[in-house]
Amino acid sequence: MDAIRKQLDQLMGANRNGDVREVSRKYYDRDVCRLYLAGLCPHDLFQLTKMDMGPCPKLHSLQLRKEYEEAKAKGTDNYDRELKETIERLIVECERKIQRALKRLEEEDAKAAIAISVTAVTQTKEVLELSKQIRQKMKDIDAFDLEGNTEGKIRATEELDKLKEQRAEEQSKMLLEAFNKDRASLVNFLQNATQTTTPVPPAAPDARTQEMINEKLKKAEELGENGMVDEAQKLLDEAEALKKLSTRPQAVPDSTKMTAHIQITDQKLRLCDICGAFLSVYDSDRRLADHFGGKLHMGYMLIRERLSELQEEKNKKRKLDQAEYDRRSRERSGERARASSRDRYRGDRSSSRDRDYDRRRSHDRYHDRGERTRFRAVS
Repeated sequence: MDAIRKQLDQLMGANRNGDVREVSRKYYDRDVCRLYLAGLCPHDLFQLTKMDMGPCPKLHSLQLRKEYEEAKAKGTDNYDRELKETIERLIVECERKIQRALKRLEEEDAKAAIAISVTAVTQTKEVLELSKQIRQKMKDIDAFDLEGNTEGKIRATEELDKLKEQRAEEQSKMLLEAFNKDRASLVNFLQNATQTTTPVPPAAPDARTQEMINEKLKKAEELGENGMVDEAQKLLDEAEALKKLSTRPQAVPDSTKMTAHIQITDQKLRLCDICGAFLSVYDSDRRLADHFGGKLHMGYMLIRERLSELQEEKNKKRKLDQAEYDRRSRERSGERARASSRDRYRGDRSSSRDRDYDRRRSHDRYHDRGERTRFRAVS
């Protein structure tokens, strides 16, 4: 029953029955989902998967999201930080799952610990263009929902599903090409099974991961100073997990046995670095397309993309704030310079008036003495 109600909500809107209670609500009410208002609620991402969180206990309303976005534009409210912290926790949990899977593969074979850089392999121009169209189509669906245009929303939803299917097929094609090269090299590699790979020093974390680590360490320090030891320790563990993931040692790359960060080993299993799912170099293109189009992979892809957007918005705001600060500093400097110039001008005029006054006083005293002398002489 809940699943049917959810589908009706997606097609016709949560207020399809004209529930007046929703109309009277405000976006800042406690029973309204702030994460949904900020653009993404995790409860909607992993339905009917092993990561299913169940239905969100709070209200989702496009109309309230629109009101929130208007308030956010005016600087009244901003729930981005709350969403960012939630997404980061989900990503940290996913990275821990990847670490555990890699460790399990290492126990079976030290050369099998491979996390495929799916993004690097599948980010073609076609995929990027399809992703752009998908994001726009999702906005169109929200717009139709707000307008109450059910027919338009259904049509846009069908087009969205087709775009997602096209993207999944394109991604599976690119990954299959890499796996084909992997399989071709597998036979030669098995003949040299005794050959070991030489580890290289761990790579430094990328800029975005390092910024996440620094933010967690800073917040942990603040919590520790306030006596919140458990919360501080939790953030330290999350920072350490991110650090370990980003500095994971890998084998020396061999240009003849590697394509776009996919390394050749004697094992067929590979790990998706986006969702942590196991893939096989013997998977068919249909199986890979199902993976890319699956809710688990797409859910983690959405939260990672959203995290990047939030970080870009934060950096953009920081630059704008810095530019505004610099502008005001220049204005204050100019005002001080003008005030100083006015003060000097007033000082010069005052000094000039004082000199004129002294000259007049001196002239008057001299004139008075002359008059008194002539008066005595006449007397």
